[in-house]
Amino acid sequence: MVPPRAKVFLSSLLALGLLAGTMPIFLNPGSSASVLAPNAGKPSASAVEKAPLSPPKVQPDTPAPALSDRLVEYHMDVRYEPEENKLKGKQTLTWTHPGKKSVNELYFHLYPNAFASDETTFMKESGGRLRSDPMPDDGYGSMTITSVKTTEGLALTHRLQFVQPDDGNIKDHSLAKLRLPKPIKSGESVTIHLEFEVELPKIFARMGTTENFIMAGQWFPKLSVYEPAGLRGRAEEGWNLHQYHGNSEFYSNFGIYSVRIRVPENYIVAATGFPTKPAQKSNGEKIYQFYADDVHDFAWSASPNFVTAEEAFSAPGVPGVRIKLYLDPAHKDLKDRYFDAAKSALASFGKWYGTYPYSTLSIVVPPESGNGAGGMEYPTLVTAFGAKNDSPGYELERTVIHEIAHQYFYGMIASNEFEEAWLDEAFATYAEERVMEKEYGITSNTAAQGASITSPAPLKMESWKYSSHENYALNVYTRGKLVLQGIERQVGPQMMGKIMHTYAQKYRFKHPTTSDFQKVVEQVSKTSWQSYFDQYVYGSQMADVAIDVIKTKNKGTSDQPRYESTVKITSKDGDITDVPIVFAFEDGKTVERTWSGKDGKVTYTLEYSTPLAWAMVDPKYSIVLENRHINNYMKAGMDPKVVTRWNLSITKLVETLFGSLSW
Repeated sequence: MVPPRAKVFLSSLLALGLLAGTMPIFLNPGSSASVLAPNAGKPSASAVEKAPLSPPKVQPDTPAPALSDRLVEYHMDVRYEPEENKLKGKQTLTWTHPGKKSVNELYFHLYPNAFASDETTFMKESGGRLRSDPMPDDGYGSMTITSVKTTEGLALTHRLQFVQPDDGNIKDHSLAKLRLPKPIKSGESVTIHLEFEVELPKIFARMGTTENFIMAGQWFPKLSVYEPAGLRGRAEEGWNLHQYHGNSEFYSNFGIYSVRIRVPENYIVAATGFPTKPAQKSNGEKIYQFYADDVHDFAWSASPNFVTAEEAFSAPGVPGVRIKLYLDPAHKDLKDRYFDAAKSALASFGKWYGTYPYSTLSIVVPPESGNGAGGMEYPTLVTAFGAKNDSPGYELERTVIHEIAHQYFYGMIASNEFEEAWLDEAFATYAEERVMEKEYGITSNTAAQGASITSPAPLKMESWKYSSHENYALNVYTRGKLVLQGIERQVGPQMMGKIMHTYAQKYRFKHPTTSDFQKVVEQVSKTSWQSYFDQYVYGSQMADVAIDVIKTKNKGTSDQPRYESTVKITSKDGDITDVPIVFAFEDGKTVERTWSGKDGKVTYTLEYSTPLAWAMVDPKYSIVLENRHINNYMKAGMDPKVVTRWNLSITKLVETLFGSLSW
């Protein structure tokens, strides 16, 4: 039986092949028309030149059911001009109105404008750095919309207006409003034709060029999301509008992308989706055509230096995918490691979170100088970190696995990364660590990770409201992942697997929220998790379990001593459950207990023939959300000040050891 996805692929490929002859090369300077629309049958050359502007319709005769709502349809033709370091493109966009109220404007993300000057919101918030990568000197870039028209040819360019809903920064042009000549009613579609130019930055923050490598991420005018009432808990329908911030990533509607990419003829292109026909050379250019559906973004990369490799792979949950590598030459001998990591990730995620529905997965390895484009996810295309040496450690596998996890927790389960980034980053990190342990025997150092959270903040929060990029990363990636591991600690791995699978399946090709995930946790576990979410997700708490007092007295005689030891334990911050405790006596005997965590405090009284030597809560650091281990241990009979200094020394030693192994 041909899988349903394969039917879509074959039908779309056939349709596109039939349509290919009707599509003019609309960026060719010799062409007098800018047409992307096919007609029935193959027209003459003159008919192509004179064909009216209209959106193309790539539709098989017997279409398979769409996997998503497909509210947007992009048809784009873009040329990379290395001499000018520019992209020049044309776009035909069709949007279907999902709400009930009439809409009088459209909003577009113009992401390259984030790099236009030091005064943009992105640059001011980031300080010109993303992760450890600074913007190169004089590395600015920008986007210019040169033409906007209706299908009737009515010019709308003068109706564009930059807006800054988040911070009012008038020098930020990353979001624009287009006033429409007439309102769009519920269920109606509108088609707009745009022409644009992108002055590419020197590679930084996921896009740009270095040497002869190009990463085109967030490179085209991209429609914002209009949310109907009820979507993501919204009370009233409307546009979800945010500028490009120093910490923020993205949020878009699912749709169809048909993209023609023109590069110098010696360049190799990797892109979202699959090629609909072999690349063709013409007038010193190489022309690629890609198609993707049920995706909410489209990215591509190109270089004349790529070393390519390709393998077919299938497994339960992976009906058939072609894994494509585009390696920097420094990693040309590491293709087996990349393939193995990708296969391990796909096999695990297909089993845990549902079928991988796409026919391709491309992995781009940038050069070392292009590391600013590394470690990023796009539908069916991910980037590894820059190829710094030919013998990297497990960061190679970890990065590939993490970005492939985003094919689910970003790609198919398309949360709003502006407002709830943890639903993508924490979930991908959680999934990545499971694969790293399963396939490579590498476990995460949760004690060190927990201790690193010195400024916890709510997880359901706009990305730009974290105090710094480090604070954003520690909460959204690390603390969020620990929250998921904390749930697993309470329900067990089997039920946690069911929770994650249920969530991934229920919200596949949708836009879930934190509350949607909470509902799944409660439905599967059949218990309320409100207190846990209030503290650790919606709130900023961490756990802190402490031994407060140890008192010992002899209730026997000098000949027959019987020591009574009293130990008081307190939960100082954040509710916890199932706290393991070890009591050690002077003769070496140990006693283990488990405290439920109820009421926030407990006192243990133990009688034994020798005095209690010490006590420790959570000796194996199983409470993943604890970030203060300094008070977990107490030695009997020590002065409190000495205890504090001693505990601090031991804690720092343990955390240093853990930290040396952490990623």
